[in-house]
Amino acid sequence: MSIFDRFKKTKKEAEKKTKKEEKETEAVREESKETEAKEKKEEKFDKLPRRVEKKSFSDAWHILESPHVTEKSGMLADRNHYIFKVSSVANKHQIKKAVQDHYGVAVDRVTIVNIPRKARRVGRSQGFKAGYKKAMVKLEKGEKIEIMPR
Repeated sequence: MSIFDRFKKTKKEAEKKTKKEEKETEAVREESKETEAKEKKEEKFDKLPRRVEKKSFSDAWHILESPHVTEKSGMLADRNHYIFKVSSVANKHQIKKAVQDHYGVAVDRVTIVNIPRKARRVGRSQGFKAGYKKAMVKLEKGEKIEIMPR
């Protein structure tokens, strides 16, 4: 039986192998957790835009006065930001709802800027150029508005 004793595992060797196996299984578990976390993050970004219906009749015309068409707003339109002149009493929620109703797109974010009135002078007469409220609307990924006909 001495020949077979060489092939038998000692207790120390068996313990070393089980520790190695445990470390390997822990490493595999950690890798699987990391890949699951990455997949969850990718799922958040891969979501399709929400479905928003264009309403045939809405009160959007009370809120949205006109699109603000400038060179800068044209460049921002390439990055999914659109600029509108809006009612001076409108708030962000009303503007978001008005754009969604009028254009049928999903709005991600609304930013508002109040442009103050400016003093103007022509000869002796002096007056003011009217101020207005401007809203920058960011649409969700994949959405588009055609403001200027091509």
